[in-house]
Amino acid sequence: MNLLTGVESTELFGGDVSPAVRRLIEGLHGAPPEQVVAVLWSVTLTSPQSLAVYYLLYKFHTGRGELDHAQRAARRGLKAAAHAAGLNEDWQTVQAGDANFDAPGPARFWLFTLKALAFIGLRRGEREAAAQLIAQLRRLDPADHLGFGVVEALLQGCA
Repeated sequence: MNLLTGVESTELFGGDVSPAVRRLIEGLHGAPPEQVVAVLWSVTLTSPQSLAVYYLLYKFHTGRGELDHAQRAARRGLKAAAHAAGLNEDWQTVQAGDANFDAPGPARFWLFTLKALAFIGLRRGEREAAAQLIAQLRRLDPADHLGFGVVEALLQGCA
């Protein structure tokens, strides 16, 4: 699966990553972690609309246990996706009718990033914040198309 092009990119982020950003990211294969982080964060400054970069950043940092950085990347990605989808930047005020969260695009990525923030919050020991995010996910995605139930089960298992 190539998250930067084709069906996967459209499904998760609403479209392909620009060729310039794609070249930068593809050049990171096998690069040391410091270079990966530097390039990805730089891309968020030069191409803040490239939602895939935020995903790569929060996955990278979470995988390395760098939860503060992961949370920062996810929050910035959430803000960029909200802007692209025409959603309020305050995730708590977003209502189910504000966007089609089932359709590929920025609104779906926004919802997916809420799930990521819930997971990151849980890993950081922020149970109440994770619970609030999951409650919002339940309101916006009652059929659980994006799988927030996994994070919810982890939260309940920590009780």
